[in-house]
Amino acid sequence: MPMVPPPTPREPEPERRSQVQIYADILRLLIRKGGCAKPTHILYGANLSHKRLMKYLEVLEHQGFIEQASVGGRMMYRITPRGHAFLKELKHIEQFSEAFGVPI
Repeated sequence: MPMVPPPTPREPEPERRSQVQIYADILRLLIRKGGCAKPTHILYGANLSHKRLMKYLEVLEHQGFIEQASVGGRMMYRITPRGHAFLKELKHIEQFSEAFGVPI
């Protein structure tokens, strides 16, 4: 009787990002880009499809975390003071969560 090799263990599926994590990724990317970036740079940096990116940018803009800006005739997005405040508070929440071993 031939030996059957044991099944190879599956790698765990990568966890999907929450909406809050995606918002934070976009805002952090804007900060890394000097506070302002073109939509295509955000798209690649946040690893989102165009359709999903536009949805997230609309929410962030509606909440006052980002604003549209025209720089040299090009449409860009800029993080606002409210966006900076959101990231600051989110960092506190992440630290609190980690202290209790509860992922967010």
